[in-house]
Amino acid sequence: MTADPRPLSPAERARYARHLTLSEVGDRGQAALRDGSVAVVGAGGLGSPCLLYLAAAGVGRLGIIDDDRVDASNLQRQVLHGTAALGVQKAESARARLADLNPLVQLDVHAERLTPDNALRLLDPYDVVVDGTDNFSARYLINDACEILGKPLVYGAIQRFEGQISVFNHQGGPTYRDLFPEPPPPELAPNCAEAGVLGVLPGVIGTLQATEALKLLLGRSDVCSGRLLLYDALAMRFDELMLARDPGRAPITDLTLVEAMCAAPTWHELDALTLRSRLAEGWAPYRIDVRTEAEHAVSHLPGVDRVHPHTQIRSVIPSLPDDGPILLYCRSGRRSNLACQALVDAGVDPDRLHDLTGGLQGWARDVDPSVVVADP
Repeated sequence: MTADPRPLSPAERARYARHLTLSEVGDRGQAALRDGSVAVVGAGGLGSPCLLYLAAAGVGRLGIIDDDRVDASNLQRQVLHGTAALGVQKAESARARLADLNPLVQLDVHAERLTPDNALRLLDPYDVVVDGTDNFSARYLINDACEILGKPLVYGAIQRFEGQISVFNHQGGPTYRDLFPEPPPPELAPNCAEAGVLGVLPGVIGTLQATEALKLLLGRSDVCSGRLLLYDALAMRFDELMLARDPGRAPITDLTLVEAMCAAPTWHELDALTLRSRLAEGWAPYRIDVRTEAEHAVSHLPGVDRVHPHTQIRSVIPSLPDDGPILLYCRSGRRSNLACQALVDAGVDPDRLHDLTGGLQGWARDVDPSVVVADP
């Protein structure tokens, strides 16, 4: 907290009255929140409740970093967005909702993907960083950038009925790399689109992340650093694991370690509208649906040549055509991305491979609304 913060205005005193009665917050604490800043990477399941409560609490400056657009499948859990925002960039949808919730908060919209090229620039202006992403490459990137910048990081992760949170890189405490020194194989790390998630689960974990961010801005020492808090929604139970910094781990001084993880794919990517145009022009790729037979039975692109789950995609190589383009697709684009990487690793020419970004969800949204996208 600053030594002599600017007094709260009458409007601030009225809005934050319930904070002012808390001795742990009071006028000085509320001024610290007002003068503080938080960057939230991801305005989806975790970012939605986190951003809502940080704005409501009066954090003076919020950075919203997300390059995705609102999809109908998001609305089951991403409560920051509504039906009217379908197709809108999540960062812009978030700004509209948060500005209505609390016009006293400065909202910085970064409608772009966090990359090794922009991470240090985007995160540097903020006091605290919150990780609301759902993939390992982003988590390592955010962690490494925070270690370089000396920023505390509020971590959260969810899957199915379970979630976890911790505070990393706080006053010499452990970092994400002390918890997970190396990422798991991609096929063992499904995201929410593949594994599913109970709609209220990100509400619990995202709210806990907001709590830790507020405590960091208030200068409290009892934040969740050195601990991994585990939540099981089905058992309605919290557990805790103790974490320690690895004294033998070399400190992170640049983003070299994550550059390969975040590198652009070596194969071709095309969205639904581009695919429609190319098919209309007579393009005839060998099509592979890398979902399950059950998902394929519900809906699929016209003219599918093969259904082959992405986890066994290498076994399809002997039966591939000797030449010509190959199109891979799935529900959201993640499994087809993993399948392309597996085929490249196995020696398939990446120039032959084409990945439908956004998957069937993008096709249903932009080309054919009658397509029913099956849950995995």
